[in-house]
Amino acid sequence: MKTVVITGSARGLGFEMAKLFKQNNLNVVISDLKEENLKNTKKELDTIPSSSKVEYCVCDVTNSTDLQNLVTFTKEKFGAIDIWINNAGVNQPDKAIWELTEQEIDLVFDVDLKGAVMGSKIAMEYMLQQGHGAIYNLEGYGSNDAKMLGLSIYGTSKRAITYFTEALAKENEERKTNIIIGKLSPGIMITDFITNALGNKEKIELPEKTKKVYNILGDYPDVVAKFLVEGMLKNTKNNAKIEWLTSSKAAWRFMTAGFNKRDFFK
Repeated sequence: MKTVVITGSARGLGFEMAKLFKQNNLNVVISDLKEENLKNTKKELDTIPSSSKVEYCVCDVTNSTDLQNLVTFTKEKFGAIDIWINNAGVNQPDKAIWELTEQEIDLVFDVDLKGAVMGSKIAMEYMLQQGHGAIYNLEGYGSNDAKMLGLSIYGTSKRAITYFTEALAKENEERKTNIIIGKLSPGIMITDFITNALGNKEKIELPEKTKKVYNILGDYPDVVAKFLVEGMLKNTKNNAKIEWLTSSKAAWRFMTAGFNKRDFFK
């Protein structure tokens, strides 16, 4: 039975992916910052009929020791790590670059970028020992070079994630490691992530024009998770990109927005 590890999975997309992996009979290790949240999430996941099991491990992705402990914990519980997903992330406050403090910038980069880099490195070291595995990193706003006031630092981290993941995939190919590296591109998800910054430390008031775009392009995380999980379970290629909101899908939604009115912010 295969095993998947998902960082930042006590709620949101990580939680929805965990549900689907459990339904597909994969063992799941969820991880997040607060044990109480993980306990509640595990209880809910345990209600899903499946022959697989769910375990949780507290992990701060900005701490390499925590990431190493997550690998060790999973190995002890299930013996292997078949899929590792660097999902943990925080949003930035809705401010211009020069209005952000150094501490705010550091937190976004440490969680969204360095957390994924170190998570990939540590998972990679273990997978090389076991001889197989797959690592997926989450793209986001900025990965396609888009820019918006209030998302510049977050976008910078996600643009870097795209480069990093592609570079890691190329190195894997050149070294013939038998490890799969891939990108998950979820598009715009309607969760509290878009209205909270720095791990719920600060509220974000979305402008009306931004809400209009989110109403057209956004989706709830369970919808996106189904597509991403199915893609990961089927994927056998290195440097794969599993993309939910493609350019053609986005164009179609704008074209049909007048007929398919949605309001996620009622």
